[in-house]
Amino acid sequence: MHYWLQQLQQKRWDFCKMSGHRDSWCSPTPFFPHTGLVAKDAGEIYGEPNESMESVRSDFAVEMDSDGLVGLQSVRNPVAQPNAALNSLRHWGSEIRNSMSHLRASRGGENRRSVFYTANSEDWEMVDPPTKDTPDPTHVQRYSIGSAFTFDFRNPSRMKRPFHMGSGKPSRSAESSPVECNGTKTSELQLRIQSQQEEISHLQDILFYQELVHLLQQTLRSSQCDWRSTVSPGNMGPDSHDQAENEVDKALAERDTQIKDLCGHMEKLALEKESLQQELKSLKIKVGEINEQLGMLMETIQAKDEVIMKLSQQSSIEETQSAECNSPSATREQQELDILKDSLQGYKSQNNFLNKEILELTVLRRNAESREKALEAKCTSLEAKLCQVESKYLVLLQEVKTPVCSSSEQTHSGEVITRLLEDALQVESTDQQEHPILKPNAVSEYDIYGFKTVPEEEDEEEKLEAKKRALDLKSLSLTDQETSVRVKWDNYLAITMNREMVRSPELKALMRSGVPHKHRSKVWSWCVNFHVKKIRDGLPKDYYQNLLSMANEKPNPACKQIELDLLRTLPNNKHYASPDSDGIQKLRNVLLAFSWRNPDIGYCQGLNRLAAIALLYLDQEDAFWCLVAIVEVFMPRDYYTKTLLGSQVDQRVLKDLMFEKLPRLHAHFEHYKVDTSLITFNWFLVVFVDSVVSDILFKIWDAFLYEGPKIIFRFALALFKYKEEEFLKLQDPMTIFKYLRYFTHTILDARKLMSMAFVDMNPFPLRQIQNRRTFHLEKVRLELTELEAIRQTFLRERDTTLEGRTLISDDEEDS
Repeated sequence: MHYWLQQLQQKRWDFCKMSGHRDSWCSPTPFFPHTGLVAKDAGEIYGEPNESMESVRSDFAVEMDSDGLVGLQSVRNPVAQPNAALNSLRHWGSEIRNSMSHLRASRGGENRRSVFYTANSEDWEMVDPPTKDTPDPTHVQRYSIGSAFTFDFRNPSRMKRPFHMGSGKPSRSAESSPVECNGTKTSELQLRIQSQQEEISHLQDILFYQELVHLLQQTLRSSQCDWRSTVSPGNMGPDSHDQAENEVDKALAERDTQIKDLCGHMEKLALEKESLQQELKSLKIKVGEINEQLGMLMETIQAKDEVIMKLSQQSSIEETQSAECNSPSATREQQELDILKDSLQGYKSQNNFLNKEILELTVLRRNAESREKALEAKCTSLEAKLCQVESKYLVLLQEVKTPVCSSSEQTHSGEVITRLLEDALQVESTDQQEHPILKPNAVSEYDIYGFKTVPEEEDEEEKLEAKKRALDLKSLSLTDQETSVRVKWDNYLAITMNREMVRSPELKALMRSGVPHKHRSKVWSWCVNFHVKKIRDGLPKDYYQNLLSMANEKPNPACKQIELDLLRTLPNNKHYASPDSDGIQKLRNVLLAFSWRNPDIGYCQGLNRLAAIALLYLDQEDAFWCLVAIVEVFMPRDYYTKTLLGSQVDQRVLKDLMFEKLPRLHAHFEHYKVDTSLITFNWFLVVFVDSVVSDILFKIWDAFLYEGPKIIFRFALALFKYKEEEFLKLQDPMTIFKYLRYFTHTILDARKLMSMAFVDMNPFPLRQIQNRRTFHLEKVRLELTELEAIRQTFLRERDTTLEGRTLISDDEEDS
């Protein structure tokens, strides 16, 4: 129970430290910090953790003694109290937990050896496979000696001692083993067996030499025969013949003496061999007898051990009985003393835990009180602001209701309305030094992505509309549904914290619901690396840096166009608003590196916006690979080339899908001859950048980076579905086209839009899109071929007319 209380206390502290509150200034830093351009804004959004809480935590972290510890430290410092029964039970349970925690901590280690024991009549067995130092079990006979050790007949002096699981300490020493009394006999036997083995090897050498002698004799006889046949009397003179015979006789005499010596030596060796064989037989018989005696001795020792154990148990029982008969009061006092000691130790441990709990709860209570005071102050501020708004609203209503009688009254009402509009258009500037909770305005100058909420260049009416849109978006972000999505993501990433994410239906549903701002960097990085893994595996790790160095060393035809488009990429985002912005150089690097990687495309207008959005949450290299994934993995070929062939094909596919999914709206557009591709072409080229509000844009990108280009078709149809009734009410082509240009910025409810995209548009198979792409691709290629032929004909005719035309100078006209 103490162990679980410690764990619960630690979990509660971690939760209070990490969970944070939306309205608290000590909200936690994100689990996976941002790596893109929004990283530096994350500190402003989430704040810094409360350092005072951590300091107090370290101050009141009371060090528990060895009885209170649970885990590896307690394993290394076991405490035994054999005289107290309750203490022994407590240590027994704590030791089990300690050993299990030690096993968990050292799982996978090479030196872990766990030995489990069964009853006395059974053999023990190691859980882990034998190492190189462990003898082969097929050559080792094992006998059970109680449950204390095993005996190896190959090396009787070597005994294996058991170890407690996880502790690494022997439970029984070799000195206390009853077998060591026969150690001298067994060592003598082993020495004799070794000497006999040496004699056997010597005899084998002698046999080898005998066989060698026989071979030499046979060789000698054959050589004599050969010599006699070659040296014949007809080939030599009388003197040389006599001399040769004398030499042969001498050689034969020497060989005969050598043979006689060898034969005598061989007979001696044969006799020695017979005697040694007899000795070996007798020694083998003796070894067998000794083995039998040793087995009997082992059985006798085992029987003696059992008898000793029984006698010791009986003696302990008799002692306890005699002690109870002799001094029952002393025994009772000893038991009470043991109980009191155990209780004292338990109270000490409990007191330490309660002191720690009191100090921790005090810190948490103070933090909660300070947060409550801040929330009360914020509530009071908001109530005062609400009263002011209501007062201004009533004044405005009164001014509107009162009829205008004179120019002076009209001037006064105009001043009131102008002043009210100025107050309404105020936004929170970054230069204002206000309390982090008591913000003067609900709308900041920039949103969390860096986009400007209220543009300065627009007129007053558009500014009011922009602020209204920002307030609506903020109210939608505070709904229970958004909070539920954030909780689901927190739980999922907590589960997968120690392992990499994998594609699954659960992750797919989460991606379609949108990734929270604090987790988007991690999730986007995983998605990009997943899609380009095969490409990156075949390239060096410094591939991106090599491309950058190449771009700096050599000029690229795309450099000029890239420099022209840098400041035109996202002018309403503070990260790309000026040449000194922190995102401009990163964007330049990514686009130059991609132009060197893919020279066929080089640079196309639209790539800058894709890279800029990726850089908001990813570092340079990941943003580069994100661009590679979009252009080379997601989109078809020729999507960003000069002809934009793939983009044109997708517009026709979208038209077919609209005919299938939204037949009424498609018929309405066809009736008034409205070409929607003039608007939707840019949606597909830059994946809705600058076409929808930022909150919806990044939710679309979440699903797009996970599932691919099918998401663009889903959301394009969902946007038309969202405003279908408004389009059907319009009965003029110019009005319809004007509404087409800005209707996406009026859509604010991301949940409703995603429901239409992922529910109302089903079924939405990717195979259908691929088949339609294939069908329209051939038609578009034929059309482009015809256009190219017409262009070439026109150029030839123009060149012909220019050659036949004669120009007359002014002097000739005057003459």
